[in-house]
Amino acid sequence: MTKTLKDFLSGCEALGTLRLIVTSSAAVLEARGKVEKLFYAELHKGKYANMHTEGFEFHLNMDKITEVKFETGEAKRGNFTTYAIRFLDDTQKPALSLFLQWGKPGEYEPGQVEAWQALRETYGEVWQPAPVLEI
Repeated sequence: MTKTLKDFLSGCEALGTLRLIVTSSAAVLEARGKVEKLFYAELHKGKYANMHTEGFEFHLNMDKITEVKFETGEAKRGNFTTYAIRFLDDTQKPALSLFLQWGKPGEYEPGQVEAWQALRETYGEVWQPAPVLEI
């Protein structure tokens, strides 16, 4: 069975607390939260994954995501590894980034890094989702 972005997002629920980042040409929006209680809708613009929390609402046009990349990096402040998942559009620019969120620098929630690594092992370092045909 070919995996879709809907399948992938379901797996993201195991990641725990994340920093969700969306960048435009003029602004950056960062929100802390968990990927949970997703619901889906098909609109004339595409098939959307949606999430409502007390602090923010999230809407991702799954039809616009052509690639998902797993990245590790070095924290800008502190000496520890960061873990990110980038959702790229057809121009290879990040439409959404999910970073594992730490409490104290370098201290992730129990099982969080392992969940990220398990997703990467399942989908690969770079993954191209199959189209979501049904919501």
